[in-house]
Amino acid sequence: MGDVIHTLPAAATLKASFPAAAVEWVVDRRWVYLLEENPFLSHVIPVDGRSLGGIVAARRLVRSRRYDLVVDFQGLMRSAWIAAGGSGQVVGLPIGQVREWPAALLYSRRVAAHERHIVDRNLELAAGVGATRVVVEFPLPCGRRESELPDRPFVLASPVAGWGGKEWPLEYYGALASDLERKLSVSLVLNGPSEAEAILRSAPQGWPHLSGLPGLVDATRRAVAVVGVDSGPLHLAAALGKPGVAIFGPTDPSRNGPYGGTIRVLRSAQAVGSYRRRPRVAQAMGTVTPADVLEALEGLGVLRGSPEIPAVP
Repeated sequence: MGDVIHTLPAAATLKASFPAAAVEWVVDRRWVYLLEENPFLSHVIPVDGRSLGGIVAARRLVRSRRYDLVVDFQGLMRSAWIAAGGSGQVVGLPIGQVREWPAALLYSRRVAAHERHIVDRNLELAAGVGATRVVVEFPLPCGRRESELPDRPFVLASPVAGWGGKEWPLEYYGALASDLERKLSVSLVLNGPSEAEAILRSAPQGWPHLSGLPGLVDATRRAVAVVGVDSGPLHLAAALGKPGVAIFGPTDPSRNGPYGGTIRVLRSAQAVGSYRRRPRVAQAMGTVTPADVLEALEGLGVLRGSPEIPAVP
């Protein structure tokens, strides 16, 4: 999810730079909704990127489309192998910068990036294939309500991340919810997919909100602020320009942090950078306390007085 959101400006930049070209996006079908009605795309091709059969089918489809240029922004072996099925030039990052180094061996041309954040790196990759008009836009769908939300101002959090090391201790959300309620009369909504229901309901005081992507987008737009970890929902909130607080530990916020400056990052000075997918909450995540997060939220100014629920188009 985060990979898709972080590539939106690069896709916009390619279309703005080559207005006569058809810009098509091959994407895992789980994230197709994020590309609905995207004005910079001519076509969206959903694939099953989690099965060998789906990856093989995607490579065949890329070959059949006879693209002049295929750019691999994801930099994984599977994405590079799909991209290399194209009949034209295949471009990606070099060894040492690509996420899985063997992927770089499948490119016909490699473009070195110098920026740190992945959004800026993707823009560099677009510039490397000739894009000259940079468009930093995140066109996202409006979303739709999928389950009940509080009828008063709320802060939105998504506790579940791709792997446990990036998560904030679940009991901390309960403490934060209690403080928000007691001090500011603001609810804490805990969003997640249906399979995370047991996890969300185990956090006392929080408001469980089960939804798919449309419901997450809708709830994010309605929230007065967000609390996030390094996961897709945080990057969605940043793309929508929401104020909030991000809690980081093993991953580097200069590379994977919320883009755009509306979300404040909290990270322990003792945090050790690692992208190993450890199942347990990293120790550094636990050193950021609910009191730290509440103070940061209050510092944003959006919870003072009687905040209003943002209007949703």
